[in-house]
Amino acid sequence: MPTVYIDGKPYEYEGKVRLLEFILRQGIDLPYFCYHPGLSEAPTNCRMCLVEIGYPERDRNTGEIIKDEQGNPKIRWGHKPMTSCNTFLSDGMHVKTHHTSAVIRKAQQGVLEFMLINHPLDCPICDQAGECPLQIFTFLYGPEGSRFEQNKVHKPKRIRLGPRVVLDAERCINCTRCVRFTEEISKSHQLTIIARGDKNFPMTFPGQPFDDPYSLNTVDICPVGALTSADFRFKARVWEMSSTPGICTSCAKGCNVTYWVRDNHVLRLTPRPNPKVNQYWMCDEGRLNYEHFNKNRLSGAWAKGNAIPMDEALRYFAKQLQNHSGNILFIGSAHASVEDNYALKQLAKGLKCDTLYYVPHIQEGWGDDFLRRDDRTPNAKGCELLQIQSISLEELQAKAQQAAMVVLLNDDEVAEQLAASVGDKLYAFAHHHFKNWEIAQLLLPSAMAIEGTFTFINEDGIAQQCFQAKQIKRMTPEMWMWMQKSRLDSSGVAIDRWRHPEHIIDCLPAWTFITSLCEYLNLERFFSFKDYRSYFEHLKKTIQPMAALQLPKRPPKTAFKRTQLDFAIQ
Repeated sequence: MPTVYIDGKPYEYEGKVRLLEFILRQGIDLPYFCYHPGLSEAPTNCRMCLVEIGYPERDRNTGEIIKDEQGNPKIRWGHKPMTSCNTFLSDGMHVKTHHTSAVIRKAQQGVLEFMLINHPLDCPICDQAGECPLQIFTFLYGPEGSRFEQNKVHKPKRIRLGPRVVLDAERCINCTRCVRFTEEISKSHQLTIIARGDKNFPMTFPGQPFDDPYSLNTVDICPVGALTSADFRFKARVWEMSSTPGICTSCAKGCNVTYWVRDNHVLRLTPRPNPKVNQYWMCDEGRLNYEHFNKNRLSGAWAKGNAIPMDEALRYFAKQLQNHSGNILFIGSAHASVEDNYALKQLAKGLKCDTLYYVPHIQEGWGDDFLRRDDRTPNAKGCELLQIQSISLEELQAKAQQAAMVVLLNDDEVAEQLAASVGDKLYAFAHHHFKNWEIAQLLLPSAMAIEGTFTFINEDGIAQQCFQAKQIKRMTPEMWMWMQKSRLDSSGVAIDRWRHPEHIIDCLPAWTFITSLCEYLNLERFFSFKDYRSYFEHLKKTIQPMAALQLPKRPPKTAFKRTQLDFAIQ
């Protein structure tokens, strides 16, 4: 097998591999700016990934490798450093990084000093601070001070390129990641580099706004904060928020995301790399849908518009289920998780109602040939696997008229329509205060994907997990210890001025409510799970796509890492 030697250590490899990628896969620090694993070959603009490359010397007559006095191959090193991002591995190659080469360390310092000559000292006000590769690499590899005493070159600042992206051109280091993204990934071709020399920066074509539906991905991949989100700008610093892995619930693609939370409010969503699902990207509408987790939330139990104690609501619910057993319409939801839908199915089975339905939410024309899908729900595939039947809203309303009782799971759009048509026959697990919610007989506050551990199955049949990122009022000490928290939230108390206790919703996962209902109804043989871990292990044996999932003791952290910046090994 071919072998390459990095800083004196041998590594075997297969196939055609770029040197920078290979070095990062070995967990070795090597700084870079213009390279990105989701884009094509780097243009070698930044010159930050420099290495020394050499090969063993050979005798011209015999072809044998020449060895030194210690018996080691004598290496003929190149005359100058080379960029590793566009260099392919070859058998017998020897590589020296900044870990072993003073030449490379000096070169990296020079590159960073050159970049910083005209770079503004915006770190105190820059949204990228705390997760900025330029900031981090300057501390790690850059010069200790600046020798530049002249005035810096000034460029346009606070330029609204489009509805979602703001440009500060002075920060740009011309890595061209943003331009290459619009050319290769979104294919909108809306960005280009204008001007020349030290005065160039990315810009849209005259009269054309940067309204690419994937435009905010350029903010993610910008290594210096030249492009920032108009929505998130100046809202929070990265160290003020917790970061928890989750799934985008805006469509059936199920893009992997990170939820960023402060003061129990979701402040932003960013894509999480997964080559099998969304690669490194997500659409703008999906990431800007974060307010769905914050606003107009249903908190506590409600009966015909009046707040009631949760225990009283559950006892009343159980009594009505018992009274109408066999004549209840159970409605699942493609918005709800596998856990909640399965629990509802078992409750229906115990009450002699074997058929469940769900309403598809197809928005024709919203999808594209990249990541967006016309199906605006995250778990339609999960409903199919659970044999929950698809039904139109009109057909469902007709069935609801004939039923003595209607039980609906986590579908606020359907709840709004049913509340208007069947009124006090509606008992719903709900996320939000929907229109006509006061008419419903009983509403129980159901936790959203971000408020518990849940599983969703995307359109390709891939089971994916969401982990709890927000506190709820009824969470156990174990849940609190397990949940990722920012430094502010972990030490904050209710009397802190920046804390808002009203952000903490009184809700629970629907499957836990159903567990209580089964206890009241003596239906434990159909559904009785006291904790999530045992429930999860049961589902793994029941639902085939979940078999490969593992429930970690703690959710993996997704905070910014200086090693392998945006390069994910799957």
